Amino acid sequence: QLQASGGGLVQTGGSLRLSCVASGRTSSSYSMSWFRQAPGKQREFVGGFFRRNTNTHYADSMKGRFTISRDNAKNTVYLQMSSLSPEDTAVYYCAASATIILSSFRDFRRYDYWGQGTQVTVSS
Repeated sequence: QLQASGGGLVQTGGSLRLSCVASGRTSSSYSMSWFRQAPGKQREFVGGFFRRNTNTHYADSMKGRFTISRDNAKNTVYLQMSSLSPEDTAVYYCAASATIILSSFRDFRRYDYWGQGTQVTVSS
């Protein structure tokens, strides 16, 4: 089970940190990623960790503004977002998979477990 939190309303240029707590499994052994979905748009890959690899993968548009980290002791993955703009407004989801392969890592359809989503709204 995944529990995402930390969303809210923030002004343009602001920052926000989202958290995703994994229960019932160890996040370090699973691929863990963040996705987001804006109204009327397809769910979009933000970034994540592939299995136990410490390297973080990001969508090109998120690089430099978003940072993903994890605390294995707390079974938690974080998404630190900065320089937010109204285009970042979306529901943000965390997802996990024990079996995903690297070539499918950015495909939301390949993930087995999802958090409930947390709304991020950036005002102009």
